[in-house]
Amino acid sequence: MADRLRPLWDFDELGATEQRLLAQLEQEESDAGRAEVLTQIARVRGLRDDFEECARKLDEAETLAGSSAAARVRIELERGRMHRSSGDSETALPLFESAFARASEAGEYYLAGDAAHMCALAVTSREAMEEWTQRGLELAERESDAAYWGGPLLNNLAWSYHDSGEYERALELFERALEMRQRDPDNQVAITHAREAVATTLEALGRS
Repeated sequence: MADRLRPLWDFDELGATEQRLLAQLEQEESDAGRAEVLTQIARVRGLRDDFEECARKLDEAETLAGSSAAARVRIELERGRMHRSSGDSETALPLFESAFARASEAGEYYLAGDAAHMCALAVTSREAMEEWTQRGLELAERESDAAYWGGPLLNNLAWSYHDSGEYERALELFERALEMRQRDPDNQVAITHAREAVATTLEALGRS
């Protein structure tokens, strides 16, 4: 996987994830590397709705990041997620947009894909969500490091249509998401979720 820190994550076990990240923090040999890990510890805090501690960890990361593009992108991403999770998507969106531009320019394509997917979630209109999804998909097709994000981008857009009762369009997108997920046969959990989304939408359409 293009993100060296993603293997440390288990979103169902935040406590174990945090312990792995703390261990990784001790192993980092540079301030920039420590800054990157601190952003992920901040993310764990954000997922626990501990936004005060999340902000503190990001401030600490900022003092260490220096000129590291990866660290700077991660700081913007996690500040954006913090604001969005606390109900302030308006503040979050410019951070995600900046992260996308910075990561794309630096060749940090996995992080750019993450930023595009967060932009698509933070915008307020379906049209803008479609636009950011397309930008993310183009990146995923063009850069192998960003390929992972094709599935999540299509999945999120599909649920937007599903939730508004537009099941035919949702089915089309869920099927595309499944096809992209199947390009990564090692990620069976994601493939299973993608199949379940297709089945749910078929059921909504009265099909087997």
